[in-house]
Amino acid sequence: MAKKATAETIEVAPQEVAVKTAPQKPTKPTWEIKDRVYYLKGNKSPLTLTIPSKHTRKHSLLYFDEQSGRQREIRYATNQDSPLVDEQKGECTMGHIRFMDGDLKVPKTQQNLQKLLSLYHPLKGKIYEEFSATAVAEDQLDILDLQIDALNAARSMDVDQAEAILRVEKGSAVNSMSSKELRRDLLLFAKNNPALFINLANDENVMLRNFAIRASETGIIKLSQDQRTFTWGSNGRKLMNVPFDENPFSAFAAFLKTDEGVEIYKSIDKKL
Repeated sequence: MAKKATAETIEVAPQEVAVKTAPQKPTKPTWEIKDRVYYLKGNKSPLTLTIPSKHTRKHSLLYFDEQSGRQREIRYATNQDSPLVDEQKGECTMGHIRFMDGDLKVPKTQQNLQKLLSLYHPLKGKIYEEFSATAVAEDQLDILDLQIDALNAARSMDVDQAEAILRVEKGSAVNSMSSKELRRDLLLFAKNNPALFINLANDENVMLRNFAIRASETGIIKLSQDQRTFTWGSNGRKLMNVPFDENPFSAFAAFLKTDEGVEIYKSIDKKL
């Protein structure tokens, strides 16, 4: 009698069953019930300024609804909950949207006006903005960071470069300033106008412009009365013509970087 073959048992680790989960829909931002303030852009503060509150041929007040793919008319009706015309019912009492002294304070009880100004009005971002404490804090932080960068750069700057930058701001008054006065005013300039200071500090032509101005003030070179020609102060020989509609000293600074200008730079530097 043949023996029965015994089947070999192989253990298999239990497999995890993949469970399909439905993709999560993005959560819609919640509308916060609070008092809101709107202000005119550009630091404008007229006594009164009225912006359109309903759609007309002259002033288009339409909101494009991406979900429905259609334009929806908006208007400010004081007795309606929604600023969207197709959601308003019955007789409407129209209201004015008026900024006083550059701003408009809208209490939380006027949700229809708040939503019209914050969500739908086409002039938002063009004529007015909504005040945001977070946005103000971010702007102030950016300014403080810029001031720190500018002050650090000013602190490590040598006197010649300090003079060149301050000459842009103060003109020939820098000639009579001591080194301590230059450093003090440079730090104040960096603090009060950090963006301009950093631009000037990174401008390679600032030093050359200052060099040209000093050469002109000491009579080494001369600029003609019509500000069109530079000549040697000693013999009147022409050095260069100033291109039309350019600052003379900026043009001369650019000229000093040419092959011919490098030799002239060396000659002026010896005399200075």
